[in-house]
Amino acid sequence: MRILIATDAWEPQVNGVVRTLQATARELASRGHDVHMVTPHGFATIPLPTYPEVRLAVFAKARMTDEIARFRPDAIHIATEGPIGLATRQVCLQQGLPFTTSFHTRFAEYVEARTALPAAWTYPLIRWFHQPAARTMVSTDSLLEELRARGFGNLCKWSRGVDTDLFHPGPKGLLDLPRPISLYVGRVAVEKNLEAMLSLDMPGSKVVVGDGPQCAELRARFPGAHFLGNRFGKELAACYAASDVFVFPSRTDTFGLVMIEALAAGIPVAAFPVQGPKDVLVNGTAAGVMHEDLRIAIERALLLRSEDCRTFALQYSWSACTTQFLQNLEAAAATPARRAA
Repeated sequence: MRILIATDAWEPQVNGVVRTLQATARELASRGHDVHMVTPHGFATIPLPTYPEVRLAVFAKARMTDEIARFRPDAIHIATEGPIGLATRQVCLQQGLPFTTSFHTRFAEYVEARTALPAAWTYPLIRWFHQPAARTMVSTDSLLEELRARGFGNLCKWSRGVDTDLFHPGPKGLLDLPRPISLYVGRVAVEKNLEAMLSLDMPGSKVVVGDGPQCAELRARFPGAHFLGNRFGKELAACYAASDVFVFPSRTDTFGLVMIEALAAGIPVAAFPVQGPKDVLVNGTAAGVMHEDLRIAIERALLLRSEDCRTFALQYSWSACTTQFLQNLEAAAATPARRAA
């Protein structure tokens, strides 16, 4: 199958969306599918307001028209609701081409956190974006039900996986800091609620791996924390393994791939009992602790066994997730396409 995936999120961005798309593309290629990624590379771009590290493509429609005509895909997947996603959507509707979309990010809540514009005002726009898709893929059952209640249609499941060969238990010596070491990995941005972790009065060390628009502010406010910047591949895996507990303070993530990576490294997770952690950790498992008092969650998570965390993570595979993705594409191909009015 010739599969075109259009995404506004790509390298050098470091986030769960990018890692999910990279892993899916590799798995698809290993199965003999011809995958063409259309990313901001090669487009004229401008910085995203309030988040200059993210570049937005401009004048994307002509390029997308050419990309689709040249590649002649059997399936088109729009991964993000940005300019490239919008341009791909427009071309597909004009040409009567079926396409799928995915809901990776709570943009409405992110906009509210950055601008105070109520999320209820933004959700109609997001629903409009996904409405003509033959299938809209979401990562968890609870998110599917929430979006259905918000009026989204044609929803289906596309879970997440982890590279258990890369992320695995390892030596603790990489981080020569007072223990226990509480680790955060991800964007350093207001919507990630990192302050909830950094402001805790607790023993040991707090380590932040990642970068983002809030980094300078948080470095200044919390000089006792250790900000390591971005880490990739084996370096990132070693940071997980060298820590004692992974802290996931976000209240807005739709899944939280970093939690699975930490668990694969044998590191328990501490999180708030909100969507994302509640879908991944599930009450009663030995992989993590959820509590409205994040300090209590951390203290209890530190009591969990590394081997139980690793065992829990092994149930997530990119192979199973990619099979799910392909099934969604095949279902979409059998759905009559909608044209723009």
